Amino acid sequence: MAAAVEAGGFFLGTLGWGLLGVTLPNSYWRVSTVDGSVITTSTLFENLWQSCATDSTGVYNCRDFPSMLALSGYLQACRALMITALLLGCLAALCGVVGMKCTRVAEGNPEAKGKMAAAGGCMFILAGLCGMVALSWYAFNITRDFFDPLFPGTKYEIGPALYLGWSGSLLAIVGGGCLLGSCCTHSSRDKSFSYHYGGPRAGPQRPRRGSDASSVGKYGKNAYV
Repeated sequence: MAAAVEAGGFFLGTLGWGLLGVTLPNSYWRVSTVDGSVITTSTLFENLWQSCATDSTGVYNCRDFPSMLALSGYLQACRALMITALLLGCLAALCGVVGMKCTRVAEGNPEAKGKMAAAGGCMFILAGLCGMVALSWYAFNITRDFFDPLFPGTKYEIGPALYLGWSGSLLAIVGGGCLLGSCCTHSSRDKSFSYHYGGPRAGPQRPRRGSDASSVGKYGKNAYV
């Protein structure tokens, strides 16, 4: 049962990591709103790297952000968090492959395999948390500008890429938790079956009859009178 939970956790974590990898280059992190517009001639959509515009004929043009230092602080932080999530997911997948019981890598050292699997589960959880923080922070800025009546610029709505990233982050956290929990359960079960054998204790020694008889024969019965 523990091996099945471990394999399922690894599969969910890897799937979540893959969804985060698809989310990062996706262009539809935020899409310009049509709320309050009678005639919509163009649609704007952006991600962490570029801004694009499309018209009613389907022709679109994209423009990369010219300077990283000129970007808002939350955009730079979201970039760093998403890249960190992908790196942690890659390391978690490698550790999970080495540490799972169904693989033959380091098969002669089960303790090391358990530690590698636990490390993979922790890194899957951290990857999911990094992705969740980046996506939620980006969505918070979208909703804040959308509901601000004094905001002078273009208002955006949450794009489909954020929902995809949230799903991937959740899968990575759940998969890492299953992988880590199966390793902890297996290690605690192994410790519960171990016990210490101290050997029999030496009791009080009884005098041997032969020595008593020899002492009686040596001194005679009159020696005790």
